[in-house]
Amino acid sequence: MPWNPSADARPHGPSAGQSSGSDTGWGGRRRPPGAIWFPVVLSVLVQLPGVFIAAHFAATDPWTLAAVLVALASSFLLLIGRRHPGAVVVAVAALCIPAIALTTGPPLAAVPLAFAVVGAVVRSARAWAWWTVAGIAVVGPLGAYLLVGRPEAAIRPLIIALVLTLLVGVGEAIRGRRERYREVSRQVAARREAAAEAERLRIARELHDVLAHSLSQISVQAGVGLHLFDSRPEKARESLEAIKSVSSQALEEVRGVLGFLRTEGYPAARAPEPDLARVPVLVDTYRRAGLDVRYDDGLASVPSAAAQLALYRIVQESLTNIGRHAQATTVIITLREVGDEYVLTVADDGRGVPGADSARTSVDGGKGMVGMRERAELLGGRFTTRETEGGGLTIEARIPRLRAERA
Repeated sequence: MPWNPSADARPHGPSAGQSSGSDTGWGGRRRPPGAIWFPVVLSVLVQLPGVFIAAHFAATDPWTLAAVLVALASSFLLLIGRRHPGAVVVAVAALCIPAIALTTGPPLAAVPLAFAVVGAVVRSARAWAWWTVAGIAVVGPLGAYLLVGRPEAAIRPLIIALVLTLLVGVGEAIRGRRERYREVSRQVAARREAAAEAERLRIARELHDVLAHSLSQISVQAGVGLHLFDSRPEKARESLEAIKSVSSQALEEVRGVLGFLRTEGYPAARAPEPDLARVPVLVDTYRRAGLDVRYDDGLASVPSAAAQLALYRIVQESLTNIGRHAQATTVIITLREVGDEYVLTVADDGRGVPGADSARTSVDGGKGMVGMRERAELLGGRFTTRETEGGGLTIEARIPRLRAERA
């Protein structure tokens, strides 16, 4: 049946008799143009035989004809049932009860009442529906007895009330199904939004790490080249070659990060993601810039691709921050397996903990530190910073080995 709840936020109880009456159904789908007329037309068609029969005996029983016509007219109140479900179910019940009491045979006049009851329950006007059914069960038999004058006339409204009670259960089932559908739709939308946000953050981290490192290296090498251009041109040439190498590598990595954003049918060749095998190349770049970098790889096993990427990016971002802000001369990078964890430490002898000196704080608002912490935590690990003994800063990243292997 085409009764769709009109809004997600609907009051309960008698106040729910006023509804918003949206034209959209489940999941925001638009209802068919004629859906609102379906219960009206069906109710009228079902009651027409009763009208013809009552009209045939109108000369001897005009009151029955009048009651049947009033019940037929009540079908058109269903047109406003979406906006006012509570008021409609009460009005339809009041207009149909006389016809139900006065007629014999099938209770055709109860059809619009059945639609009104189910519609009220589906649209969260449950209190109106229950009180209407209760009123029919109490007032209906009494009214039938007074109108007809026979005790057995009270049985018919009681049977109608019982059937309406069952229809209330049908309405509850429809309403529950639609609420579950809405809840599932909300959960699916939330999961999609969370996935999109996670992907956005991943892209931001990758771009930040690639661009911050590469631009920092280009800046350092350009400074060295300018400084040595006249006195030691061969060293200046090495700096220019380093700039060319770093910029080419950065371009390839940026293409790799953005390659999957191309539309389907236009695949982009992606460079392999960096791993721990590229750390010595990274270290050598900073050595050529004049920084004393020592790298000690003590891993006994090969980490997963996700773990290697995270560890590489943390080393890369650490060296970038040191080169830009620390004013250090020595950096010690160690990689160990401690229990079930990969432990990476990067210690420098620079100016110390970020925040203690505002000049040491990253110019990008600390996004580098945040990115390193996120990379470790995404694999179930931890990221900490502390002062290096004798001055400087030490960062430590711990990534669980089993968790990293499953990633």
